[in-house]
Amino acid sequence: MNYDFISIMERHGKDSIAVDLDDIYGIAPKGKTRPEFDQIPMWVADMNFRTVPTIQKAIIDRTKHPAFGYFAPRDEYFDEIIKWQRTRNGVAGLDRDDIGYENGVLGGVISTLRVLCQEGDKILIHSPTYIGFTESLSNNGFKIVHSQLQKDNEGIWRMDYEDMDRKLKEHSIHAAIFCSPHNPCGRVWERWEIEKAMEVYKANDVIVISDEIWSDIILFNNRHVPTQSVSEDARNRTVALYAPSKTFNLAGLIGAYHIIYNKYLRDRVRKQGSLSNYNEMNVLSMYALIGAYKPEGAKWVDDLSIVLSRNVQYACDFIRAHFKGVRVAKPEGTYMLFLDCSQWCEDNRVSIDQLEEAGVEVGVLWQDGRMFNSPCSIRMNLALPYSKVVQAFERLDEYVFNKK
Repeated sequence: MNYDFISIMERHGKDSIAVDLDDIYGIAPKGKTRPEFDQIPMWVADMNFRTVPTIQKAIIDRTKHPAFGYFAPRDEYFDEIIKWQRTRNGVAGLDRDDIGYENGVLGGVISTLRVLCQEGDKILIHSPTYIGFTESLSNNGFKIVHSQLQKDNEGIWRMDYEDMDRKLKEHSIHAAIFCSPHNPCGRVWERWEIEKAMEVYKANDVIVISDEIWSDIILFNNRHVPTQSVSEDARNRTVALYAPSKTFNLAGLIGAYHIIYNKYLRDRVRKQGSLSNYNEMNVLSMYALIGAYKPEGAKWVDDLSIVLSRNVQYACDFIRAHFKGVRVAKPEGTYMLFLDCSQWCEDNRVSIDQLEEAGVEVGVLWQDGRMFNSPCSIRMNLALPYSKVVQAFERLDEYVFNKK
């Protein structure tokens, strides 16, 4: 392995809410950590690994020139996206005109919805639901209709197509958000699953916003299938949103992009995004993407996926062996783990608040799953060195789930 995923990175005082617990979004873990325990950040979805060096090099090389005035995106920016999508996702026929900048995936979601819908319109989304969708849609006056994902006999999260179809018809819904891979459940949807979902959307004349920000972080040799690739209709019915920020831990630099093949839809989404005069690319975030999407970045992601697969396998095995009453579906992508603690809480007469605070007390900073529309769940970030993952679960075993 060519890159360092072992060293403990000191992030205190380096502009990281993950460790400094600046609760600017109101989602940080509650409670206090006992002084004898260090804190292990396992809540907000960023990584505790050093990013690929080509990103820093690209940014530093650009900052050596002492001017940062108005600029236009470089051809290299578009070329790297096209190359990345072709080599990583098998995307063919992607042109520069199909690609557009977004300040963030959620900004792209809202711009698209403002093109398609009016305030008060209903949007279909799967549940459990990423909190960013919930807040963005609610803050912009849209109403959310949830279609609950269901676990099959093998504990794998599945879409309920009949429920989707029924709710689209019942509420006259014409816009849906599709999270692929899914956050927080970690499903990497198979082609047939996406095809079936897109047939449901087509039958109900629904435009699909496909959030594929996690598409690079695929575990256990699974494969991401771009939503737009499953049919010609899907290609023209879908606004796909991507970003290097989740893959390479660049959230603080801002910078996402959309892929829209339908020119009619693309022109209107771009117009909507331009109205605030805010949806403009930052020159350094452009160079960050160029540095990320180099061959070194691809190798770094491949190594990262191996590291994360090991972390996920360890965590799932440990939970099943030691945490009686806690259920977990092994994620196929992302680095998030979603624990169903309802049976454990009932058996031990402990509330989810008490459970969460017990973890924080011993330094395990995990996240309240109720934010994701799941009543007795916890979300955990496993993107940190293996030694810290082991340490966290040993603490949870000794002091929380099996406390003597």
